[in-house]
Amino acid sequence: MKQISVDDIRKDFPVLNQTINGRKLIYLDNAATTQKPNTVIKSIENYYKSFNGNPHRGAHYLSLKSTEIYETGRKKVANFINASSTREVIFTRNATESLNLLAYSYGMNFIEEGDEIVISIMEHHSNLIPWQQVAKSKKAVLKYLYTNEEGIITEEEIKKKITDKTKLVSIAHVSNALGTINPIKFIIDYAHSRDAKVILDAAQSLPHMKVNVKNLDVDFLVFSGHKMLAPLGIGVLYGKENLLEKIPPFLYGGDMIEYVYEDSTTFAELPHKLEAGTQNVAGVLGLTKAIDYLNEIGMDNIEEMESELTSYALEKLDSLSEIELYGFKGISNRGSVISFNVKDVHPHDTASILDAYGVAIRAGHHCAQPLMRYLGINATCRASFYFYNTKEEIDLFIESLKNVRKWLGYES
Repeated sequence: MKQISVDDIRKDFPVLNQTINGRKLIYLDNAATTQKPNTVIKSIENYYKSFNGNPHRGAHYLSLKSTEIYETGRKKVANFINASSTREVIFTRNATESLNLLAYSYGMNFIEEGDEIVISIMEHHSNLIPWQQVAKSKKAVLKYLYTNEEGIITEEEIKKKITDKTKLVSIAHVSNALGTINPIKFIIDYAHSRDAKVILDAAQSLPHMKVNVKNLDVDFLVFSGHKMLAPLGIGVLYGKENLLEKIPPFLYGGDMIEYVYEDSTTFAELPHKLEAGTQNVAGVLGLTKAIDYLNEIGMDNIEEMESELTSYALEKLDSLSEIELYGFKGISNRGSVISFNVKDVHPHDTASILDAYGVAIRAGHHCAQPLMRYLGINATCRASFYFYNTKEEIDLFIESLKNVRKWLGYES
């Protein structure tokens, strides 16, 4: 691992140098959204100052420049995930839109009555509700992969739930609520052996580790830019070209057509047939610069830095008697997300008290209500780390946690 100065990295992020309630901001809500480096922020500002135009539609300089920026971004994404072609990269607003696109364009057209759709109990609502709707509409069967006590989906559970009737498996690479890294390669290979297609929600994995769609042999993959340093409002759907060719458009209108007649329409080739309307060029540019930033640091370095931070935080949290941890407590099979509660304290109270110390965490069900019910709880606190966090921040987070019960009148 090359030597990387976290202090130098943090200088690139204006938000991290703020104070909250007179205290230095400690941002530990990276699973919700990550902060943006100056290169991303300035690129978007410069675009609107100098290059703003409607891509694919004009012959003038600004339109041509916007088209160049947009399609350069597509190449950058294809290289980042090792897609075979730019035709396999579709720009959306976020992972949620990408999943809905697949539900309506793939699910509603290729799932039949009696077919099985398999997801996990850990899924974000964005990867659960669309498949509920498809299953209801098509009279298909929605099945869940359940975790063991450590928050892990076992091979036995996978073999039990994925059958010859399974036509689609849609699953998170990393749980946004527990941090569990699911056995994706095994799931993909086993699903393919049953002739089922696999969708991978990589929103919580792609920002933190190398994800190679060819090596995984995954059929579809989705992610959101804002969870990997890019701005809000830009996401990606990857799909194998032969599968994307088969699915009809999700939205209709400008830029996704070939010819329109009074009584019929033909659609553009990939990737444009799945990208209706004026696209978010500035968002694509921001995503391009975010990928450049991540590549400069190195995804292997990022994964190692975060693993060290998460291990450190887990050890500190586990030493506190008033803290209850959820999910796998080891470090080898988890991402940089930790779910916990302070005993006798509502998670929202914990988060509010920590905010008074400048510590930003998330509290709630994390858009995973079925998982919370499965665990027998209503909500948790969630601390989630990125490579710009430090052990010193974790120490301050831990010290702030020690005061939570005192604020509410408990002796310890």
